[in-house]
Amino acid sequence: MKSWIEISRANLGHNLRAVQTLAGPAVETLAVIKADGYGHDATLVAQVLAEAGAPWLGVTDAEEGVRVRSAVGWSKPRILVMCGSEPADAPSLIEYKLTPVVWTLEHLHTLEHAAQGTAERFAVHLEIDTGMSRQGVTPGPDLDAMLRHFASSPTLFCEGVMTHLACAEASDGTRGASVTERQGDQFHQALKQVKAAGIKPAYIHMGNTSALDEGSTMPWIRAVAASFGAHAMVRTGLALYGDALPLEGNASAALHPHLKPVLTWKTRILGLREIAAGTTVGYGATFTAPHPMRLALLAVGYADGFRREASSGVGNGWVVIAGQRAVVVGRISMNLLVVDVTHIAVTLQDDATLLGEGVSADDHARWCGTIPYEILCGIRAQGRLI
Repeated sequence: MKSWIEISRANLGHNLRAVQTLAGPAVETLAVIKADGYGHDATLVAQVLAEAGAPWLGVTDAEEGVRVRSAVGWSKPRILVMCGSEPADAPSLIEYKLTPVVWTLEHLHTLEHAAQGTAERFAVHLEIDTGMSRQGVTPGPDLDAMLRHFASSPTLFCEGVMTHLACAEASDGTRGASVTERQGDQFHQALKQVKAAGIKPAYIHMGNTSALDEGSTMPWIRAVAASFGAHAMVRTGLALYGDALPLEGNASAALHPHLKPVLTWKTRILGLREIAAGTTVGYGATFTAPHPMRLALLAVGYADGFRREASSGVGNGWVVIAGQRAVVVGRISMNLLVVDVTHIAVTLQDDATLLGEGVSADDHARWCGTIPYEILCGIRAQGRLI
């Protein structure tokens, strides 16, 4: 095993409790583990979160949902399939008791056909498009058509109504805050349509990690859910793994300071060598040693998720060996990278920390001009619980 990730049970459970404490007892928590648990291994984190009492898990698709259901068992937690379903997925959704997000009549027709003969009506969550223009039914005539179908369906029922915020990390006085306000107004109008059609959802949800961290939308969603006789729910992902996006505006982070990192990504040292001043390193000979150096060769590269943008002269990335920074020298290769250990007492028995104590997902994101979500989701390594 050339690189691997270690997942802290204790910190994952701590982060779930931090989310639940801030959300409050009146808000249900959906723990998002899609994209293979944000690179943490969905089946592993699902087991920890289930043991910690997470009532809901959110997965990408039916295939991921089947794996997670097999890992956590058949009773709790509930599993929401968040990114839509294809017709071929419908039998698995029924068989494995997965709850799909729907927004088209075609979704309903396919599920009704697959659910024929089942003893109980099948629960789905209806997504409303309030400004993302991705998933979701548009309020107005299209939503009315969906609601009429629910009202007459003998096999399906609308258990939840949801939307997704485009600018949840934005606080008062920013353009993003006005977008959030507009989305809230549209969602409220859609919920009035739902109520007028005689549909009574058990759950209403729209908030993610940033919404909980920023804080201003949560009192609103609690109040709206209560006014419709429903439970409010928040869908948190990145927070579970110990991170949150920077907030825009003047808001102070309510959640981020209480989170702990969950993942440590490590690799082996494959070799050590001394090079003379003037020696070049890596593809393109982009690095030339300014003085005699000692280099360590690590068994990881961009194919494993350590991004090429972290190469020296570009992102200027580093790893941690024996508690000290070892900076990347030269270009990162597909399965290898080279770091400077001239100043570190290192042996071939030492491991290198690629992400963890001393080097964070935010560091990687800064080197690569991206967000920590993309860094975590891009890791290709076997996980194990510690």
